[in-house]
Amino acid sequence: MPIRILFISDTHLGFDLPFQPRIERRRRGPDFFNNFEIALAPAYNKEIDAIIHGGDLFFRSKVPPHLVKMAFEPLIKAADMGIPVYLVPGNHERSAIPFRLLAAHPNIHIFDRPKTFLLETRGITLALAGFPYVRLNVRILFPKILAETGWQNSLADLCLLCMHHCVEGATLIMGQRLYTFRDSHDTVKLSDIPSSFTAVLSGHIHRFQVLTRDLRGIPIPVPVFYPGSIERTSFTEKDEAKGYLTLEIQPGPGITNWQFHELPARPMTQLELHANGIEANDLKIWLKKALEPLLPDSVVKITIHGRLPNDSLKVLSAESLRSLTPPTMNLTVTLPDYRKGRREPTNVS
Repeated sequence: MPIRILFISDTHLGFDLPFQPRIERRRRGPDFFNNFEIALAPAYNKEIDAIIHGGDLFFRSKVPPHLVKMAFEPLIKAADMGIPVYLVPGNHERSAIPFRLLAAHPNIHIFDRPKTFLLETRGITLALAGFPYVRLNVRILFPKILAETGWQNSLADLCLLCMHHCVEGATLIMGQRLYTFRDSHDTVKLSDIPSSFTAVLSGHIHRFQVLTRDLRGIPIPVPVFYPGSIERTSFTEKDEAKGYLTLEIQPGPGITNWQFHELPARPMTQLELHANGIEANDLKIWLKKALEPLLPDSVVKITIHGRLPNDSLKVLSAESLRSLTPPTMNLTVTLPDYRKGRREPTNVS
């Protein structure tokens, strides 16, 4: 029987989750934790044999111990059930998991340096080689760092490479176009990935994708899996599905089955208004009409161009906007013509 892997990445726990908020409004932080729990459900149901986290467990490197405890509780729950957890520190963790003692558990394994873990289950030995995020020149350093994992010395039936990096051919939305990683210093060469690996499991890119061909369209021997992030963190991701991956792997055929599982990410909408000199009542009417058809749990960004009369600016106060939106909505209004410290964006939910 194959080994069943749950692969999740870029959870960004702690995003918009202040523990002492100055303003009472809907925060997006619970959305990330909710999707994290949903993604781990197959582990709680004992439908998988191991969990691999591809990096950026947290939304930034400096986080309070309480947040670390919250983040690790779901993972410890799975580890207590006998399911091993493997964590790749990402760039948001600055290549290190904070407050490591809070993560201490015999079934939680962290790639705090280049190393290889062995997983023995279902009569199969699986080597998991990995390393923390490399901040500079991974394109040049990758072969050396990979050798430092010692993967070649592991007596295993299969080997997976776990990391948090861009690989040649990976894509993301940048502005209004699809950007492809090619030969930049932060991009791993496909030709540097040994064909002895069964697959590469990588985080870092928020867009779900599976790479099976190189930049010339030629099939590659080692597929590269990106599960993407579990929630939308920016409006460039507004049209992307968010989720996690499950994979089945066994000696001989390698990856015999994989599936992307979509998570209930919040809908995102961007609106624009050119409103130079618009009167307060007209602005309020426009806002009502623009917001009315949107789903009540939407995350909305409105960009208003032009200089506005003082009465119209009052319509954009947090209190005024709150009266125009359902309490489940997150709304951001930006005024590009009031930049350079003259007026900050308004956030309301």
